[in-house]
Amino acid sequence: MKRIAYLGLGIMGSRMAANLLKAGYDVTVWNRNPESCKPLVEQGATQAQTPAKAVENAEAIVYCLANDNAVEEVVFGQDGILSNVRSGQIGIDMSTVHPDTSRRQAAAYAEKQVEFLDAPVFGSKNESAAGGLWIVVGGKRDVFEQVKPILEPLSETIHYLGDTGKGTSMKLIGNSIVATQIQALGEAMVLATKAGLNPKDVLDVLHVVDFRSPIFDGMGKMLVERNFTPSFALKHMLKDANLIARFAQDLNSPTPAAAIVRETIKAAVNQGWGEENASALIKALELEAAVTVQ
Repeated sequence: MKRIAYLGLGIMGSRMAANLLKAGYDVTVWNRNPESCKPLVEQGATQAQTPAKAVENAEAIVYCLANDNAVEEVVFGQDGILSNVRSGQIGIDMSTVHPDTSRRQAAAYAEKQVEFLDAPVFGSKNESAAGGLWIVVGGKRDVFEQVKPILEPLSETIHYLGDTGKGTSMKLIGNSIVATQIQALGEAMVLATKAGLNPKDVLDVLHVVDFRSPIFDGMGKMLVERNFTPSFALKHMLKDANLIARFAQDLNSPTPAAAIVRETIKAAVNQGWGEENASALIKALELEAAVTVQ
């Protein structure tokens, strides 16, 4: 499989499409904002004017979109992917969406005799650029094995989780853990500041103890530098928190910690910090505590 359509060229998608080009694939790109296609066209991609045209000659159709509504529009909408797919193609959704959205896509693709995988990723812009994402996949095992060579240039590891929806389920579970760790770090750093500790000294300890975490290292450095440049915007973290709440409610599974984190994220977004990095949730905690970590 050498001909790939890649749709959705945001922070993650643009870098993944670039890595597919570097790996020698014939890539056709589409994005809602056509200007985002230009850097990839300069690297050898072909630009399509609609999702339908993008998938016309593709063997694999890959997309990474902002949310469930974007998937609805790009996949199911007028001039969408499903309007022009054909038997033998494979759709790969790398977006973070509800598992029901994955299952609905799989059913719609099946009606067109097209296979489908949900394959969301862990990692941000740096991992995406370096081909170091961690990909979690749901769908048929034989289809996964068929497209694995396409996923390898994008990833550090690839994990097959089971049937359709298992990849997106794993993504929401993982994102719940990430958000909870950011909340824990924020609470700890605010408390440390109120206790008169130097935040840099606190991070030195967190870097070496048995409960150390890459989240603490990366986000902690950004906090003390007051660097909230987005690699994953807080507004997208709120979208995921809302998905996690719905997902847990569907399964009647208790998530009290995730519920608290969601309220902190909402408070920070409502203060106008949604465009900043996910670590900006600490600003809501700082506001309540009347301190600044720096």
